[in-house]
Amino acid sequence: QVQLVESGGELVQAGGSLRLSCAASGLTFSRYAMGWFRQAPGKEREFVAAISRSALGTSYADSVKGRFTISRDNAKNTVYLQMSSLKPEDTAVYYCAADRTFTTDSVFIGAYDYNYWGQGTQVTVSS
Repeated sequence: QVQLVESGGELVQAGGSLRLSCAASGLTFSRYAMGWFRQAPGKEREFVAAISRSALGTSYADSVKGRFTISRDNAKNTVYLQMSSLKPEDTAVYYCAADRTFTTDSVFIGAYDYNYWGQGTQVTVSS
């Protein structure tokens, strides 16, 4: 079956950096657009970043633009989220998601677009 496994979440101080990884299995990874979402306690899940199948298209939430970078390595079946200049408001469970699509360069920012989800990894940013 399809599995997405996130890793890399840690407790870090404000201003620090983290790199999250999402390893995919059970699917042809290059056929999926990928995304990162996050959910803080008491809040709805929100879009963070997305990347197209080809990696030529990316999109970011305004709250993270300029600080976070999404990338993918199709040879490793892995999508990454590099986070820098972390703020306490970045504290959340971060989820990766996979969207089966026939378009190579499209990105998707709605949670409803995605077919598969990981279990999440906790990122905590202290002040």
